[in-house]
Amino acid sequence: MPSTYLERNTLYPSLIGRDPEAGLALAVTIPCFDEPDLLNTLRSIKSCTTPPMQTEVIVVINNAADAPQEIVGQNKHTYQEALAWAEGHNRQDIQFEILYLSELPPRHAGVGLARKIAMDEAARRLVAVGNPAGIITCLDADSRVQANYLQAVCRYFDEHPGCPAANIHYEHPLEGRDFAQEVYEAIVLYELHLRYYVHALRRAGLRAATQTVGSAMAVRADAYMAQGGMNRRQAGEDFYFLHKFTPLSGFGTITMTTVTPSPRPSHRVPFGTGKVIGQMIEGRPFLSYAPEIFDDLHVFLGQPERWYGPADFSEADLDTAVRTLPESVRSFLQQQGFSAKLRELRRHSGSAETFVKRFFRWFDPFLAMKYVHHARDRYYPGVPVETAARAFLQWPTENGTAREMLTAFRDMDRREV
Repeated sequence: MPSTYLERNTLYPSLIGRDPEAGLALAVTIPCFDEPDLLNTLRSIKSCTTPPMQTEVIVVINNAADAPQEIVGQNKHTYQEALAWAEGHNRQDIQFEILYLSELPPRHAGVGLARKIAMDEAARRLVAVGNPAGIITCLDADSRVQANYLQAVCRYFDEHPGCPAANIHYEHPLEGRDFAQEVYEAIVLYELHLRYYVHALRRAGLRAATQTVGSAMAVRADAYMAQGGMNRRQAGEDFYFLHKFTPLSGFGTITMTTVTPSPRPSHRVPFGTGKVIGQMIEGRPFLSYAPEIFDDLHVFLGQPERWYGPADFSEADLDTAVRTLPESVRSFLQQQGFSAKLRELRRHSGSAETFVKRFFRWFDPFLAMKYVHHARDRYYPGVPVETAARAFLQWPTENGTAREMLTAFRDMDRREV
């Protein structure tokens, strides 16, 4: 029940003094750490056409208790600036709630904890007004949204009542005056890598593969609570959170609007977009995953029902089937105890259909990522992302820039609804 999660798993009592309005339907949550550009994100949301019911924007400016004084100073400035802005721009249809938590435990402080605090508060407020199926979206403090963002998210969930959660189409800016040209050149390669990776996993047979970008996610409050809420990871929290929902019936992708994440270098997380862009600007080579990794994986995942086999599928048959797998896959499965796992899956499956569902709950995107790293480190070293993407798209070697290939992947993602 919703109350169980709210009573046992939230970290703080309600942080907002004002009671939510009865019509609250959508809460936009934004973690904010050492961020000088928050107001432009808030202006982006304010410019949106609002849905018929009320929207709240919950910003959690945060830092650890032992944060450096320059970060504390920036956060205090951001808080006062945002608080004054919100007081002048709150309307009946959209309210901006600006919170500042300056004493988070150093062991856990980070984007995951800040998202969790904001999303827990959003869930609490939606439940309080009798709308546990209300929507919580995740945004970043340096992202922008299209003018139809709020309406498009609400419309999607209205039209898909069985949808527990969804990712939202995103596109990094590829040109402009906000960043140096080298930043735009780097983000082209990194976003191309992100999209290539997900499409390569899907082609290999991993049905739950999806984009997981922290600034482009949405979830119903009741589904959020039922799946244990947001984690406290200091990076990669979006990947681990969203993949709780990808195996569930109705998981979706919202393509009627677009989120624009920032491409800037960042020290705020130990890995991810900001970290990689910084490394690329410093001159470190950026490599993606070799296509052969996914070719090998397809041999294993392409026909998952074959691992269920006929009723007389014996241990000898299993051994023979495993020996036919590519070495990269076979060695990984041995590490994972595949034979014992397969016996367990078959024992608890009354049909091939049930087996396939259980199979992909085991070989999920987490395990797939481990396999990809195993294959990269032992069998197929990294390759330039242009090489990998061109092979996937089957474009001739002399054709297509990185930007043109990225456009092709973006178009595919917009069509996959």
